Amino acid sequence: MTERTAISTTDAPAPAHTFSQGVRKGNFVQVSGQGPVDPATNEYLFPGDVAAQTTRTLQNVEAILAAGGATFDDVMMLRVYLTKREDFATMNDAYGEFVGSRVKGGVLPSRTTVFTGLPREEMLVEIDAIAIVD
Repeated sequence: MTERTAISTTDAPAPAHTFSQGVRKGNFVQVSGQGPVDPATNEYLFPGDVAAQTTRTLQNVEAILAAGGATFDDVMMLRVYLTKREDFATMNDAYGEFVGSRVKGGVLPSRTTVFTGLPREEMLVEIDAIAIVD
């Protein structure tokens, strides 16, 4: 049986609570929900700018994927959590530019978008990922 291992990298923010940045078991990689946080300072960035927050959040997801041996070509599913419905189009544009530029195989990951409250008032977006590495 394959062991479950924590994924950890200084290229993404340290978890603020009792969870791992990500977990890998066999070829399965799960990235915990990430926000628009600078990994060097742990500061929340780009207040009020959902496009910039989306890009920063995806950079954090990408760093954890890499630490787990995955890329966006391995991502099966991304879940996006937004605080405001009116931010959807702007988030979607930033998301599409970022993810589209990193998927080399031509098949974009599946995605669900949920509108909800988030842990910090300054967070407009949070994103998690599931990947399967060959």
